[in-house]
Amino acid sequence: MHAKKIDKIATAVLYTIAGIIVAILASLLLYILVKGLPHVSWSFLTGRSSSYEAGGGIGIQLYNSLFLLVITLIISIPLSLGAGIYLSEYARKGRLTNFIRTCIEILSSLPSVVVGLFGYLIFVVQFQYGFSIISGALALTVFNLPQMTRNVEDGLRNVHHTQREAGLALGLSRWETVIHVVVPEALPSIVTGIVLASGRIFGEAAALIYTAGQSAPALDWSNWNPLSVTSPISIFRQAETLAVHIWKVNSEGTIPDATQVSQGSAAVLLIFILIFNLSARYIGRRLHAKLTSAN
Repeated sequence: MHAKKIDKIATAVLYTIAGIIVAILASLLLYILVKGLPHVSWSFLTGRSSSYEAGGGIGIQLYNSLFLLVITLIISIPLSLGAGIYLSEYARKGRLTNFIRTCIEILSSLPSVVVGLFGYLIFVVQFQYGFSIISGALALTVFNLPQMTRNVEDGLRNVHHTQREAGLALGLSRWETVIHVVVPEALPSIVTGIVLASGRIFGEAAALIYTAGQSAPALDWSNWNPLSVTSPISIFRQAETLAVHIWKVNSEGTIPDATQVSQGSAAVLLIFILIFNLSARYIGRRLHAKLTSAN
């Protein structure tokens, strides 16, 4: 009886702690949404930001965030897939592999401000890309690559060894087994990790302040020259993202409705991050269900 009583007390304590954490998180989310959603409108989502007058929007910042996300994923996904496949399928246990994993752990623990300063010194100054989308994307790749690599490696390691043995027994080479058997089996966890990383990239601010810049020049939607700084598809132009815009509005506060713009922008940013997180779970479950039914 004494042991059962202690077990019930411990269970109640754990449920209470979990409930408190959920309540705090829910209250923060509700506070941001309640304060911000009344200021969100179509004109706010598509309009240009204003430096001195009230009534500005976040259209360019929202587009910059999405465009920067796409460029970062184009760079990050092949690198993380290659590194994850090597560590899971080809790397032998030894000092070199341990050193690589140690470097990944160190990189994953770096503060985003440090990554931003590194990106400023290397990509902005040394490579002379200036404050641009490509500088921000490369800095975010350094910031996000360790987590994506670990997600890919963990997903591949969770594939049962019998899947590999079955591929080899059919006469497939090791590389063909990895590409046609192991990677498709690990695809749900890999896609989930990529979508979760997308939410992290979309909400990043500190690393982009020093690399992508703090201004959002007007875009010429009739100009599709990727080398032009006014082209919406140019990677060599400055691009203030939504997260950086929130920081800038709160730090400078030069517009009369700075509070309203900040609250509305925060609500939009939160909604996009929630979409990324919820869609990661949904896509992962759907892919897992399809693979299970196919097998």
